[in-house]
Amino acid sequence: MTSSAADRPESPVRTGRPKAPRRAVAASARTRQPTEVRRRLIVEAAVPLIVERGSAAVGVRDVAAAAGVSVGTVTYHFESVQEVLSEAMVLHIERYYAALSEAAARATSGAEGLRLLIDALFTDDTDRHWRMWFDYWHAGDRDQAFARGQAERYESWHGEIRALVERGLAKGDLRCADPAGFAVRFAALADGLALQRLRQAPPLTTETARRHLYRLVEVELEAATKG
Repeated sequence: MTSSAADRPESPVRTGRPKAPRRAVAASARTRQPTEVRRRLIVEAAVPLIVERGSAAVGVRDVAAAAGVSVGTVTYHFESVQEVLSEAMVLHIERYYAALSEAAARATSGAEGLRLLIDALFTDDTDRHWRMWFDYWHAGDRDQAFARGQAERYESWHGEIRALVERGLAKGDLRCADPAGFAVRFAALADGLALQRLRQAPPLTTETARRHLYRLVEVELEAATKG
């Protein structure tokens, strides 16, 4: 005997909504990430540690905790904690000077660009940068490859300063017989003031540090236009 449609058991009825497609998980939240992504996350986590404490006070456990990974993960991706710290210092330095370059590029003249540069070099927040900068300096004593990177960074920094002076020369608002020499003196004075600012021996405020650099610009570049 055949059964009618009414006699057949009813099929289950779907009452819920279709499942939403799964969202892609951000790279930083994945359990397993590509090596370059994991390395970058570890290096990024190390930057604020060095800025706050100095590289000598940061160990592999500190880096692992800040990155939210195991110590084994750090040692798997890096040969030593020094390699992590070196890459973190380079990352911070490059970002810092890229921001300075962008600020100077917005200036309408070479003289204004130098003033913007001076203002950015010494602020309430830049002590942390200068602490990192001097760690970056000392790292070159231990690693020749790192020292070569420092030399390239200084060459680029001198070039930025020289370019602002040459921009002022082209517009006629500055005069300078030796832009390259001025760049060396400007960078050296900035480094010396930064070290004094960090050590506070003798005490030095950010405003006074700026005034010394303003004076250098006035005496060597702007005063020449008044003669």
